Amino acid sequence: MSSAQALSGAPLAGTGAAPRLAPLPPSGRPEIVRETGHAHGAAVVEKPLSVAERLYNQAWLRKIVILVLLAGIWEAYGRYLDNDLLFPTFSATVEAFFRGVADGTLPARAWSSLKVLLMGYAAGVALATVLTGVAIASRIGTDLLETLTSMFNPLPAIALLPLALIWFGLGNGSLIFVLVHSVTWAIALNTHSGFLSVSRTLKMVGRNYGLSGPRLIGKILIPAAFPSILTGLKVGWAFAWRTLIAAELVFGVSSGAGGLGWFIFENKNMLDIPNVFAGLLTVILIGLVVENLIFQTIERRTVQRWGMQA
Repeated sequence: MSSAQALSGAPLAGTGAAPRLAPLPPSGRPEIVRETGHAHGAAVVEKPLSVAERLYNQAWLRKIVILVLLAGIWEAYGRYLDNDLLFPTFSATVEAFFRGVADGTLPARAWSSLKVLLMGYAAGVALATVLTGVAIASRIGTDLLETLTSMFNPLPAIALLPLALIWFGLGNGSLIFVLVHSVTWAIALNTHSGFLSVSRTLKMVGRNYGLSGPRLIGKILIPAAFPSILTGLKVGWAFAWRTLIAAELVFGVSSGAGGLGWFIFENKNMLDIPNVFAGLLTVILIGLVVENLIFQTIERRTVQRWGMQA
């Protein structure tokens, strides 16, 4: 009997026996186990996060916890030394800080420093923009920027103070001069590196749309290189802030500015160490505000929104 006859049920030749069908093989493979679903609802696709996990995912909360831990360590070490002249506690520093805020001393000194900082920072950004534009426009401009950067970037800004005092005298001009030096090279280097990292495909796309010169820079190069530009702005800000405080420690009061640097130096001479730490705390707080409110807001609205950073 052929297999076709067995499956079709055809009777055997010469016999009157009823046909018998061969059993069909079981459907599916026995080694594979298939889930048929839960009896009381659909399967859970995503497990919800617990409250602790949701809180841990908040970057601002993690940073606050870090700051609280650092403040606790500071307080414990200060109490262990028990010597405000050497290392005041965190509570003594906070008390001096609020006392300086209440009488208007710290806000006035901070604003005096910030005014000079903003002028020097803006001038440094403008100079870095010009140098980077020249470098992008021509090869000789690139050589010029690389030469100037290799010459002046390793030179500490505070080392130019004697020349600044001779050229500009005891005034804001000397402070702005050293600030421009500290800001320009970091921003120019990062901006130029960002422009060089832009892919040739993007540049060709811009040229295919008829973009060239300033329009190509504004619509293609700057958005593509903005992460590097923002990094340069952050580094330039940090360099400018610490350079200003160091310069004010030397001649800030002579210019009539009397910024935070001179406030720290003045209280050190009077051995009022809690006020010295209060001035340092003010410098730190301003740095935290600029970094976490200003620069992170810019980054969130540009780099992260454009999908250029994970």
